[in-house]
Amino acid sequence: MHKESGKLMELQRHDLEAKRLRDEAEALPKLVAQLEAKAKATVGQRAVVLDLLRKEEALRRRQESDVTDHQGKVAKVRKQLDLAISTQQVQAFEREIEFARAAIAKLEDEELESMQRSEELEAQQKIADAAVAAGQAKFESERTRAEATIAANKTALAALEEKRKAQRAMIEEEALSIYDRIARAKGTGIAEVRMQKCTACQMMQRPQRWNDLRDRDNQELMTCESCGRLLWYNAETDSPGRKPVQTESIAAQIVRGR
Repeated sequence: MHKESGKLMELQRHDLEAKRLRDEAEALPKLVAQLEAKAKATVGQRAVVLDLLRKEEALRRRQESDVTDHQGKVAKVRKQLDLAISTQQVQAFEREIEFARAAIAKLEDEELESMQRSEELEAQQKIADAAVAAGQAKFESERTRAEATIAANKTALAALEEKRKAQRAMIEEEALSIYDRIARAKGTGIAEVRMQKCTACQMMQRPQRWNDLRDRDNQELMTCESCGRLLWYNAETDSPGRKPVQTESIAAQIVRGR
C-alpha cells in the first residue's frame, strides 16, 4: 500500500467535513425561508377565515335590519287593516301582512344558517390562530438556530481549512494531484477497502489486487477498477484474522501437487 494513502484518507476526511459545513450553511437559509413562507401562508389562511367571519356578521346585520323593516311594515298594515271599510281592502292588507311575515321567517332562517356558519368559522379561526402561533414560533426558533449554526460553521471551517492546508503540505505532489483530479470528478478521491470490497462503489476487488493492496511493501497508488477511486486499506478496521485470498489457480495447484 502506498505510503501516501493514509494521508490522503485523512485529507479526504477534512474535505468532506468542509463540504458538510458549507452545504449546511447554504441549506439553512433556504430552510428558514421555507418556514417563513409557510408562516406567512398560515397568516393568509387565517385572514381568509377572519374575512369570512366579518362577511357573515355584516350579512346578519342586514338581515336584522330587513326583519325590523318588515316588522314595521306589518305594524303599519295592521293599523290600515283596522281602518279597512271593504272586504277587498281587508284581503289586500292581509296579503301584505302574510307576505311580510313570510319574508321575516325566511330572513330568520337565513340568519340562523349564518350563525351556524359563523360557529364553524370561529372553530376554524381557533385552529388558524394556533397554526399562526406555531408557525411563527418555529420560524423564529429555526432562524435563531440557523444564525448560530452558520456562525459556528464559519469558525469551524476556518480552523478546518488550516488543517487541510497542513495536511496537503504533507502529501507528495504527484499523489495529491491524482487525488484532486479524481475528487473533482467523483466527489471523493479515495475509498477504504473492507472485506475485499470498495466502500465507495461496493464492488469486490480481484484477489491479486486485494493482496497487493494489503502488501506493506507495495508502494503503488492503486485504484478501484470499478469506480476509479484510489484505494486505501486499514488492517485495524478490516475483518480481524482474515486470511490472504488464494490467487493460485486450481490447475496450478494440481500441477504443483504432482
